[in-house]
Amino acid sequence: MHIGLDILQVGQAARQLEYFKGRNETGPNTDALADALAIAQHHDAVSGTERQHVASDYALRLSLGYEEAERLVASALASLVNQRLSSHRVNPVTNLQQCPLLNISYCPPSETTLVNGKSLVIVVYNPLAWKREDVIRIPISATHVFVQDSDGKKIESQLLPLSNATLTMRKYYVKAYRGKAPGSNALKYWLAFPVSVPPLGFSTYTVTSSDQSNDSSTISKILSPEGSTNKSIQVGQGNLMLLYSADEGKLTHYVNSRTLVTASVEQSYSYYSGNDGTDKDPQASGAYVFRPNGSFPIKSDHQVSFTVLHGPILDEVHQQLNPWVSQITRVFKEKEHAEIEFTVGPIPVDDGIGKEITTQFKTTMKTNKTFYTDSNGRDFIKRIQDFRQDWDLQVNQPVAGNYYPVNLGIYIQDSSVEFSVLVDRSVGGSSLQDGQMEVMLHRRLLHDDARGVGEVLNETVCVADKCEGLTIQGKLYLRIDHKGEGAKWRRTVGQELYSPLLLAFAEQDGDNWLHFATSTFSGTDSSYSLPNNVALLTLQEFKNGKILVRLAHLFEIGEDNNYSVMASVELKKLFPNKKINKVTEMSLSANQERAEMEKRKLNWKVEGSTEEPKVVRGGPVDPINLVVELAPMEIRTFFIDFNPLQTVSGAENHMANYRSIQ
Repeated sequence: MHIGLDILQVGQAARQLEYFKGRNETGPNTDALADALAIAQHHDAVSGTERQHVASDYALRLSLGYEEAERLVASALASLVNQRLSSHRVNPVTNLQQCPLLNISYCPPSETTLVNGKSLVIVVYNPLAWKREDVIRIPISATHVFVQDSDGKKIESQLLPLSNATLTMRKYYVKAYRGKAPGSNALKYWLAFPVSVPPLGFSTYTVTSSDQSNDSSTISKILSPEGSTNKSIQVGQGNLMLLYSADEGKLTHYVNSRTLVTASVEQSYSYYSGNDGTDKDPQASGAYVFRPNGSFPIKSDHQVSFTVLHGPILDEVHQQLNPWVSQITRVFKEKEHAEIEFTVGPIPVDDGIGKEITTQFKTTMKTNKTFYTDSNGRDFIKRIQDFRQDWDLQVNQPVAGNYYPVNLGIYIQDSSVEFSVLVDRSVGGSSLQDGQMEVMLHRRLLHDDARGVGEVLNETVCVADKCEGLTIQGKLYLRIDHKGEGAKWRRTVGQELYSPLLLAFAEQDGDNWLHFATSTFSGTDSSYSLPNNVALLTLQEFKNGKILVRLAHLFEIGEDNNYSVMASVELKKLFPNKKINKVTEMSLSANQERAEMEKRKLNWKVEGSTEEPKVVRGGPVDPINLVVELAPMEIRTFFIDFNPLQTVSGAENHMANYRSIQ
């Protein structure tokens, strides 16, 4: 359930903000959302093998929990912002709004016409415990606007027109989800601009109308390949450049001028025909079983729509393959990976054939039938086509038998380079040919696979009396590195995908927002952030006042020369304005102390087995130094007791110090 992943990400930020504000049993809290997410961990919810009315119940519970968490986030951010304003005579911030449908370009606060000197204030919260540099995009209706940071400094911004597929999806799905069509304001552009956000903190930005076109955001230039004498079109103005053929509009090459990596890459779409269970094979393809009956390329009946947009922050390539498959490829000037946003659906089934849609990436790499997929976003497991290490595999399903779950990413490598694809949701993936990778994006089937659901996998979305097949929109992230150098990108960017920036919006009169010095906040010490190989998985306040902290090492042993090493986290700097009384290490699920768990641990003796090497783990936490050690792939869980009456001297000024070193 992709909606569950989105809400889980919001829940992580909400729990952090609940801690910073202080838990309130009578006001909004994260309990309802936590309960809904716990129920959605059922294996049918995770895999999508529940009946439709059960899926609707999951969605309802998640929606109710999300609404309460949304109120908590708005209240917590407003409280933190107003604390920064307490010494300044400006209006307090109220009514911070969020945009749960931002992924389909619907955000009423940002689409409002700014008149009478009003400005749009955007609070950008970073749930990661390291500093974040990124680009955010919001839909706006105006053409002449400019963006300022919290210091009042104008920053570069870019306007990008919305694609037809985006506008079509927005119109239909906003009405389906909210019961009414989007407002009458003519949505024109995405506004894109760079942001810099401190660890476990927020930065603020303002969007203001401009009377002068030369003082406004840059409107993207449209490049048409028609009439061009060049055989290829270059996309990207930073280190990364993608080359497309001018005649067909197809991706041909990936070039990184910094790392000197150049590779031939092609992308295509196809579908597997779902077996109906009536011919030689009685097993139908359905919710539980992937049983393809042939693969067919998705080709356009006419020239593929191909538009290139250039701008100072990013370039975009808009492609419409057919009425139900389109994509936007983005190359950011300051990033060295490409982002592909795909829109697939409604999948046509008028021919009576169910279809399972995939996209393929083809290279000239010699991969020896080997590829790698993640295990629950942690270890990457080596996969070999038509092979199992523990038994002799009899190949009956050459496609489905080589498909594996992909939660974080999939990659291939040869003797010189490695090609990685990260995902924004759990999908299936494989490498069925040397140098090739594919991921499954969408499924619509017409026959039950007789494994217990009792329904066909044919999801529809209805507006009034009209129902159509589900349309999905998602993202893939591509990068090619020298062999052995891709792990850092997969781990760090993967963590950013799992913990996206949270945006909240408010209107302000005039330039009140800029009349104070500290519209920025960080929950960590001004000079500290977690090491690049460590993530803060959990920061949660319990009813008894204890704080649950869960830290994870992101790298495997031997995965990276620099980051597959012992890492340290300084709790005093992670909690700079608190006096730590006690740190108790718990089991992973935090239901028993680790020391007690270790006492009851069974030591198995297996006949004929060789002694395995001792697993390296981080040492005990010294109660004075309060430093947590983490070995590669280790996750450690703690309850922390703070002294409620004591704070560290000078902690109130740590954010001012943070600003002074920027």
